[in-house]
Amino acid sequence: MPQTTRRAVLLGGAALALAPTAGFTFERDGAKKVMVFSGNQAVPVLDPHMRYDWSTRMIQQSVYDGLLKYVGSPPQIVPWLAESYDTSPDGLTYTFHLAANAKFHDGSPVDAEAVRFSFERALKMNAGIAWMLKDFLKPEKIVAVDARTVRFTLEAAFSPFISYVPWWYIVNPALVKANEVDGDLGRKWMTENGAGSGPFKLRRFDGNALIHLDTAPGYWKGWPMGEEKRLGGVIYRIIRESAPRKAALQRREVDIITNITPDDIGQLERLPGVKIENHPGFTTFGIKFNTKEGPTADVNLRKAIAYAFDYDSLITIHNGAATLMTSPFPASMAGHIDVPNIPRKDLAKAREYLSRSAYPNGGIELEYVHVQGLEDPRRIGLALLDSLRALNISVNIVGQPWTTMVSRGSKPDTAPNMTSIYVTPVGTDPDTVAYQYHRESWGLYYGMSHYDNPEVWQMISTARAETDTARRMALYAEIQRRIVDDQPEIFGMVANRLWSMRDYVKGFAFSPVRFTGEVDLYPMWIEG
Repeated sequence: MPQTTRRAVLLGGAALALAPTAGFTFERDGAKKVMVFSGNQAVPVLDPHMRYDWSTRMIQQSVYDGLLKYVGSPPQIVPWLAESYDTSPDGLTYTFHLAANAKFHDGSPVDAEAVRFSFERALKMNAGIAWMLKDFLKPEKIVAVDARTVRFTLEAAFSPFISYVPWWYIVNPALVKANEVDGDLGRKWMTENGAGSGPFKLRRFDGNALIHLDTAPGYWKGWPMGEEKRLGGVIYRIIRESAPRKAALQRREVDIITNITPDDIGQLERLPGVKIENHPGFTTFGIKFNTKEGPTADVNLRKAIAYAFDYDSLITIHNGAATLMTSPFPASMAGHIDVPNIPRKDLAKAREYLSRSAYPNGGIELEYVHVQGLEDPRRIGLALLDSLRALNISVNIVGQPWTTMVSRGSKPDTAPNMTSIYVTPVGTDPDTVAYQYHRESWGLYYGMSHYDNPEVWQMISTARAETDTARRMALYAEIQRRIVDDQPEIFGMVANRLWSMRDYVKGFAFSPVRFTGEVDLYPMWIEG
């Protein structure tokens, strides 16, 4: 008889048994293999219209489908629930033509009314993804023309529209309405239940410990590896600490892990039967200056700090698994340019700018805040401290909980002098980064610099509405140059994305537009 694994115990007696080979190996559910993925981050809310982060979005994309989908590297937007779409010449109207065979997990069709309902629900809830479109799309302007055609009419031209559509997942209206309580649009029920059409459906949801997904029988889109090789399901197992997560991979208690550091690579790649996925990332790291209050409101001091900083330390801290930024935009983003003369360590220039500032002899202390418990930004703070000694500037390194840090940074009068911030763009359109420097982003974590340049704000707004691609890209080139000239932050680096997995895991497909540890589970399978 097959033995029951420790994972079966964690699953509360679910019918998963050890494959009949020596030692631990992948799980089986009947004749099908079940892949176990481990990371450190919980999934507190499954509702695709309420919240997103890397672990949440990974599960959401497994349970739900969007009209379009990001795939590949460089990332491309491909048809999904929508077979095609048309755009009016004035850039105001988008008409999507839906696949005829798409079905929700309960067998009901994914029709135009489901699409209309889902976008309306997300806009009304005004949380999570709503910010992407709410200024340009009103619920009453979404029309189900017929069963397979849905039309969106924008309030004004908004060129990034298509780049945001893949993250607006479609929910089953009948299920949502059946579980609505006191007009909550099904919010409470949707927190821990699925109502999607995606390649997997929910078997068990414990957002702080373990999520078990079953493969959706007869998934309407089919399987890239074929029916015979497709998984029976996926378990997302949350292991908070790095050491036990790595040990679980070594013991074959899990098949793939994320939240590993560059320091882990050498250790993991020496393990037999283990491979590393190491890819150029999309998540930028910068040290945001408070440009409105305190010493860093002085642009010459900001430039002095930027020229004093040891950028090579960023590469060293990441064991070479990072690339220095040459612009506020990541290099793989549309419209990116290498901004001429972006600061690199140059103490002569640093002292020149310091002499022009209100603090020509230094003699000040600046606060640098990072997320408590994150080692890399703490080490970057030490590199900053060491760099600024040459300017007679001291640095107070402070670790704070994420929520505290974001709350402090929401207002100029409470924001730290310098804050370490990682930002993953949600799409490939340059607006996703440029808008971080707009007045409307003040108060958000990526707007902690409270960057104040009305001319640049106007250029950003103009670029959003511009429908001519060449003119748009020219605007974004100038926006990048102007932002760097104003130095609202130290433009740091883009760290590589890292995963480690057993060598029998197949179908891993990197796409930089996904968040940090997030992977697309749909094309993955287990060989053997």
